[in-house]
Amino acid sequence: MNEKTNYGNWVPEKALYLLFALAAVFLTITVLLRGLVQIPVLTIIMGVVFVMTVIMAVYMLVCHETFAFGKGNMIAEVHRHLVEHLEWNGEGTLLDIGCGAAALTVRCAKTFPKAQITAMDYWGAEWNYAKEQCEKNARIEGISDRVTFQKGDAAKLDFADETFDAAVSNFVFHEVHSAKDKRDVVREALRVVKKGGAFSFQDMFSQEALYGDMDAFVKQLKAEGISEIHYIGNLEKKLDAIPGYVTTPWMISGMGIIYGKK
Repeated sequence: MNEKTNYGNWVPEKALYLLFALAAVFLTITVLLRGLVQIPVLTIIMGVVFVMTVIMAVYMLVCHETFAFGKGNMIAEVHRHLVEHLEWNGEGTLLDIGCGAAALTVRCAKTFPKAQITAMDYWGAEWNYAKEQCEKNARIEGISDRVTFQKGDAAKLDFADETFDAAVSNFVFHEVHSAKDKRDVVREALRVVKKGGAFSFQDMFSQEALYGDMDAFVKQLKAEGISEIHYIGNLEKKLDAIPGYVTTPWMISGMGIIYGKK
């Protein structure tokens, strides 16, 4: 029996079950209010809540299918965009920061068959990912001999300065709760890249509340010694793989990429 990879989804199935369960509860309450209590105002309010919950549940289900590997493949295309901007020959070591379920790790391993890859993640209880899941996916994909997974904190990487020839990260930095200033997470990621090494990071870089003025931040990084760095903002409006209906404030908004060489 062939084993299948499981890369998870940005919209967890548990969240979908919860939304549809809530919709069923609100429908039941609406029916009871109409038939037993007969309070029109409460019935209307609960009916509106039911309809709104159904709409949200259906919307999240559509997003789930859009993101899913092997279905909508949007996340796979987002990963492709990141790797295409990694200006690296693939010889040496690469770090995947916040690897999740190892989807980006696997893409990097297949794109750079000579690379030795270290992938790290916090794998907290709030996420539907785990180290064992990563190791299984890597084994199924046939790249486990070139990949090492370890638990860690992106705000304080357990590696010496200039350890890796390249580094990647996708939609991770803004989720690092141990860092108040998300720009510090970027600097920490760059710290472990060798001088002249390559990097490609995608995150919510166009959200000023998280990163401030990105043009100014890029200038600061150059002043701090990064030899080449490029920034492209608002990618959700530029990438064909990202449909408009997922560019909501609570899904994908203010996406950007910084890439270059240290």
